[in-house]
Amino acid sequence: MTTSSTRTKAHTPSERTHRSQTAPRTAKSPVERQKAVSRPPAIGQREAAWPERVLGAAELSSVQDFAAYQRDVLERMILFWDTLRERANNMLQHERAGLPPLLDFKYETLLDARRFERPANYALLRITEVGEDCWDDCVDLEKPPVIVFDPRAGHGPGIGGFKRDSQVGVAMREGHPVYFVIFFPEPVPGQTLDDVQHALRRFIEEVARRHPGKPPVLYGNCQAGWAVTLLSADCEGLVGPAVLNGSPISYWAGEPGVNPMRLAGGLLGGAWLAHLTADLGDGRFDGAWLAQNFETLKPEKAIFEKYVHLFANIDTERERFLDFERWWNGFYFLSREEIIAIVENLFIGNKLEEGQVRICEGCWADLRRIRNPLVIFASYGDNITPPHQALGWIPVVYKDTDDLRRAGQRIIYLTNPHVGHLGIFVSARVARLEHRAILESLDEIEALAPGLYEMKIDNPSGDPDCHKPSYSVRFEPRNVEDLKADYPRDAFERVRQVSEMSEAFYSTFVRPWVQSLTTPWSAEMLKWLHPMRSSRYLLSEAFNPGIRGLALLAETVAQNRQSLPASHPLIERERAAFAATGEVLENGRKARDAAYEQAFGLLYGDTSRGGARNG
Repeated sequence: MTTSSTRTKAHTPSERTHRSQTAPRTAKSPVERQKAVSRPPAIGQREAAWPERVLGAAELSSVQDFAAYQRDVLERMILFWDTLRERANNMLQHERAGLPPLLDFKYETLLDARRFERPANYALLRITEVGEDCWDDCVDLEKPPVIVFDPRAGHGPGIGGFKRDSQVGVAMREGHPVYFVIFFPEPVPGQTLDDVQHALRRFIEEVARRHPGKPPVLYGNCQAGWAVTLLSADCEGLVGPAVLNGSPISYWAGEPGVNPMRLAGGLLGGAWLAHLTADLGDGRFDGAWLAQNFETLKPEKAIFEKYVHLFANIDTERERFLDFERWWNGFYFLSREEIIAIVENLFIGNKLEEGQVRICEGCWADLRRIRNPLVIFASYGDNITPPHQALGWIPVVYKDTDDLRRAGQRIIYLTNPHVGHLGIFVSARVARLEHRAILESLDEIEALAPGLYEMKIDNPSGDPDCHKPSYSVRFEPRNVEDLKADYPRDAFERVRQVSEMSEAFYSTFVRPWVQSLTTPWSAEMLKWLHPMRSSRYLLSEAFNPGIRGLALLAETVAQNRQSLPASHPLIERERAAFAATGEVLENGRKARDAAYEQAFGLLYGDTSRGGARNG
């Protein structure tokens, strides 16, 4: 901006009038205007650059900011799509490799259940190394072994140990011998839940044999949590404490308008759709459907915010995104028999808390038989397994606190106020605090008198890496009565009846035609046409050779990248725009969920009566 060392003389009103009368202004020609612009500055003045002389300082700053932002957006867009290209390549490479477990630890296979008399697609691993540290350097044989069970809910195994700050990593650092239960992409033909439970029981017996006098600690994540619950009821006296992380046991419980997943079975007409999907898959149920259900449950979080976060932080989030997506996009199959049993007995039948799930011939899962302590970890930010579903079974099995005490059982629950479903297993911060606190408190847990307790972690520093006594753990007695759920059981009973009728109709009149038209070729075609796969692999070089040019362009951009600071005014506006869009999507999802509630109520009965009350 041009400055002057002399101040222009002010004129009185009369002088200004006289000047306007005697010397009227005339329009300057383009040549004169150019001369005025080109006139050399007076002494003491600096010469302004030409954009500043034409635009002015404020306008120039805006133009420069806009140009820098446009360059930054273009660079981020190139790097963003290149990341999706690499994700697609990783997905196909992982598929060609046979979808091995994504563990960040070296291991050896001890038992392969595919070779059992009653085969199942499971195996037992022993973790042998953490980085450069071997078993002998890490393990304290005086501590009980830990067996980590990952969920078989659409994805492959590894979420409990796909990075160092994980359940496996924390347990190894605490000195526990660690074992990991994996499963393979394809189920054994005709495999049932009974076959799986027998295989898992043999795994527990093998670990107990290797560590006599040290009953193993069972760590069950999500779907694996109810499997661990069944094992606890079946392996009385054989196992130590069982930790259930985000594990649904009471499937009908939930808060109206907040947990719509419990209504899905009724709105879809029961288990027949899962049966149809498995028949179209030539006897296999594609886990990609379960992953898609997860993403559509909260699309503003699972889809929109995930990609927005990557785009906005492409310089720092690329590798973290790719590491997680290697696991997220590896879809495994369940057998027809497994998925139908899961849907009928758990999601729709809610039979686990009622003791009606069959373990084997003549043997049923009675949760009152569980004697090993149960540690239940749930989160109020989890819309897959809210605390209602993780804890609602307790007052069903035990009528009051005295009943629980008379049974000699100890149940401890721990809640997080905000972490999402996957964060319970994936979050490094949760692993370094909550999961470490659980493992460090095992002796205190086993020493508790029978009853219900809430585990509280006092961590004044807020540092998840702090150690005792920087943080402390206490167990506060609670009442079973405070966990009672108030939900319309009659409505869900009608869902069960409708499901049984629709399943009978499908099995009798439709299934024979579906099976006659289904071939291994058609099942494989449907697999690769699934949107959870096609939306990924279409960006790979195998399906789109022209995208290789994007990789070269992204490499050039990365070498010369100069990102804008977070305080840049247009970056701040971008964040505000993304947040506003997320709010619109969230409001749309809430409207959809409200419509689900209304439709379910019209079909089966009122669902407005509340959820579980957590003490």
